Amino acid sequence: MADGLVIIPTYNEIENIEAIVRAVFDLKKDFHVLVVDDNSPDGTAQNVEELQKEFSNRLFLEVRKEKSGLGTAYIHGFKWAIKKGYDYIFEMDADFSHKPSDLQRLHRACLNGADVAVGSRYKKGVNVVNWPLFRILLSYGASFYVKLITGMRVHDPTAGFMCYKRSVLEAIDLDAVRFIGYAFQIEMKYRAYLKKFKIEEVSIIFTDRINGESKMNSSIIREAIFGVIGMKFRSMFNKNSFK
Repeated sequence: MADGLVIIPTYNEIENIEAIVRAVFDLKKDFHVLVVDDNSPDGTAQNVEELQKEFSNRLFLEVRKEKSGLGTAYIHGFKWAIKKGYDYIFEMDADFSHKPSDLQRLHRACLNGADVAVGSRYKKGVNVVNWPLFRILLSYGASFYVKLITGMRVHDPTAGFMCYKRSVLEAIDLDAVRFIGYAFQIEMKYRAYLKKFKIEEVSIIFTDRINGESKMNSSIIREAIFGVIGMKFRSMFNKNSFK
């Protein structure tokens, strides 16, 4: 069995899902893939079911009843991965904003001592392609803000391209994770940081999606801005919630 599982959450990714799955399976390293689909009306899950006929022992599918947020999709996938015994659990988007070949670099970082490997857009300057200036400023500004509030020395705390050692996810109370949007990525890193796990950033080039629609919206941005302060205070005054 492969030691690494790539979790890909999907909602209406019919234009990307087959290509991203094949790109992962074309890598030299043997990865398994779990697609967590939120009952996409465009047929994403049905496309994965067809692919399972070709990749029966490597491609897995979990279909949830409705669109319930990025964070809950990953928590669902994390619990599935732990139950199945994978040693390295990856997060990756379906839209090719994350380069599949970089999975091997994240895996290598964990093999070489990192507990959490972050595919970082900002470790070496700003490595983002096809984003408008306001989106870059928003993302980079959010990263500075998170570092200021939390004390984490992670250049890209909102990054969603990740590798976790299983021991990290086993140590975190996944049922206590509150955020469901992109702030979920901040909270997971912060919980790992508080537990003294080694977080290492691997510089990547992030390319905005070509096909499909972005899931970013104003409520997700509000959750990230205001939720981070609340998270910091909870960790200070209600330590049981961050054990």
